[in-house]
Amino acid sequence: MTDKNQLGIQYMQEGKFEEAAKTFSEAIEENPKDPVVYVNFGNLLAAINDADRALKFYERAIELEEETATAYYGAGNVYFNLDQLEQAKHYFDLAIKKGLNSSDAHFMLGLTLFHMEQVRFALPYFQRAVELNEHDTEARFQYGLCLAQLEMVDEAITEFLAVIEQDGEHADAYYNLGVAYAMKDDKAKAIEMFDHALRIQPDHTLAANGKDVLSMMEH
Repeated sequence: MTDKNQLGIQYMQEGKFEEAAKTFSEAIEENPKDPVVYVNFGNLLAAINDADRALKFYERAIELEEETATAYYGAGNVYFNLDQLEQAKHYFDLAIKKGLNSSDAHFMLGLTLFHMEQVRFALPYFQRAVELNEHDTEARFQYGLCLAQLEMVDEAITEFLAVIEQDGEHADAYYNLGVAYAMKDDKAKAIEMFDHALRIQPDHTLAANGKDVLSMMEH
C-alpha cells in the first residue's frame, strides 16, 4: 500500500502526472479509507491547477480523519493561490492546530496574514518559520519586511543581513537594507545597498529611485 503512495509521489516529483494519477487511483481502490492517499491525489490536482477537484480530495481526507493536518495545509495552498485569503488563513491555522508544526505551514500563514495587511499578526508566524528552518531565506526575508513595516528597523536590518549572507544575489534584501539605513539617516550605507541591488538587478526601479532621492539630498 505504502509503496503505491511512494511511487505516486515519485512520479509527481518527476513531473509524470498521468502515471501519478493512475498510481494514486489504484492506491485509493486498494485502501479507500486511507486519508493520506487522498491528500497526495489532492496535491497532484493542485499541481496541475485543478483547484476544485483538489479541494474535494482534501475534504474527503478530512472526512475520513479530521486530524489529517496535511489536508488542511493543501486546502490552504489552493485557497491562497485562488487569492481567497480568508479561507486560506482558516485552513493554514487549522493545519497548525492539528499538529503540522512545519516551517512551511507557519510561513504560509504568515504570508496570508501579510497579504491581508495584518502585519502584526503575521510577524510571529514568520519568526516561527525561521526558527524551524533557519535556511529558509524567503521566510527570513518576509520576517524582515514585517519588522520593517512595524518600524523595528534594527531588528529588520539583522534579518536582511542574514538573508544576503544566505543569498548574495537577493536584490530585494539589498534594497530593503537601503531603505532601513536611510531611515537611520545613514545615507552612504543606504546608497551602497541600493547600488548592490542595482548591480544584481539593473532594472530595480525602487532601488534606482531610492538612490536618486538620496543623491539629490546630498547636493
